[in-house]
Amino acid sequence: MGGCSNDEGSKPPAAKAAQPGRFASPNPGSVNVYWIQAPEGLVLVDTSRTPADARKAIAEIRKTGRPVAAILLTHSHPDHVGGAGAFAEAFPRAPIHASRATDKAMREDGRRFYPLARSANPGFPAKVTYADRVFEDGAPLQVGGLRLVTATFAEGESDTATVYHRADTGDLFSGDLAGSKVTPALIEGNSCGWLQNLDRLGRRFSAAGTMYPGHGAPGPARALIDEQRRYLQRFRGLVRPAVAPGSAGGRTVTSGEQRSIIAEMERTHPGHPPVADLSTIAQENVRAVARELAAEDPAKTPAACSDEARDGTNGLLAPVSAYVGAVNDRNLDALAGAFAADAELIDVGRRFTGRAAIRAWAENEVIGGRLTVTRVAENRPGHQRLLVRFAPGGSGGFDAYYAFTVNGSSITRAELTYAD
Repeated sequence: MGGCSNDEGSKPPAAKAAQPGRFASPNPGSVNVYWIQAPEGLVLVDTSRTPADARKAIAEIRKTGRPVAAILLTHSHPDHVGGAGAFAEAFPRAPIHASRATDKAMREDGRRFYPLARSANPGFPAKVTYADRVFEDGAPLQVGGLRLVTATFAEGESDTATVYHRADTGDLFSGDLAGSKVTPALIEGNSCGWLQNLDRLGRRFSAAGTMYPGHGAPGPARALIDEQRRYLQRFRGLVRPAVAPGSAGGRTVTSGEQRSIIAEMERTHPGHPPVADLSTIAQENVRAVARELAAEDPAKTPAACSDEARDGTNGLLAPVSAYVGAVNDRNLDALAGAFAADAELIDVGRRFTGRAAIRAWAENEVIGGRLTVTRVAENRPGHQRLLVRFAPGGSGGFDAYYAFTVNGSSITRAELTYAD
């Protein structure tokens, strides 16, 4: 086949504005600080991990020649608040704003993350600087002459998180709700809550334009949400068999299973630096999600978190959504990773068996094209047949049917035929 072979958050952006500035601290554990051009000065989002990193960001901010009107915090994690004291010292007239839930989480530090941060990084401050302006969760915020829509999300990547949306430009500052090509921290063991939050985030800000994540490069909001969703679904799909009663270690992940899970994630998501400066983050992620899945009742698992979880906006099974997203992201590794190792793909009679063969087919005939799902023509457990439009060069193209058979987190069979 040769490539077959409502609120302000739902309004489209109506104005042009200068793009936010960004400082990304060095890896490992690179974290972003943003500054927004506002009528009355700059509005900053997050403060980096340490005072030393904060001072590097401050040097860049001062190059703008503009005053700082306000500082916003997205959540309580150490890597986003550790530099707050340095910012307060550099810009004493700029109040630090946090939602009531974030302020409470910072002051209580129920998970004892701040002592952990100090033990992992001596540069983390001995004393955390708190917000001096607290707003109610979900309340709109007026800062620096800008009106920002806020939304609070609980029990996901962090116990609580606030996003900031600038409705006039469509810019969405998401904190850690969605990263960009990074290895996330799953150590709070609430990947299911995180998946549900991603669905809520996508619905609430369906017309958002550019997302500015806490880690990684900014990008289209929908693409970054989908990317984060696919990562979490893939990770859960790899861990779940390792905690099945009949697995090698029963409800406990063996060292061999842990190595296999980490290796597979590194294979399908190469070059994704960790968001934390914790050297054992990959192992901690496996252990946390294993505990979560071992305690999970499959009968009560929300649809967003099930092995046959569907994309929050297009109704696709998770591996099918991963395939579509990988085609459009031109991500060959993610495309191949959506298939089982022994999967079979039939492209108008041509048969490709095994992930390596499918990868080679995709590299020659798929990557660089654009895939649009017109409708789900057939939908039953473990199987979907889609009517799609595939444009090999990114425009034009032809209609086709793609039929996928899914087992857990992987596609086991795909058959591609021309539409009549």
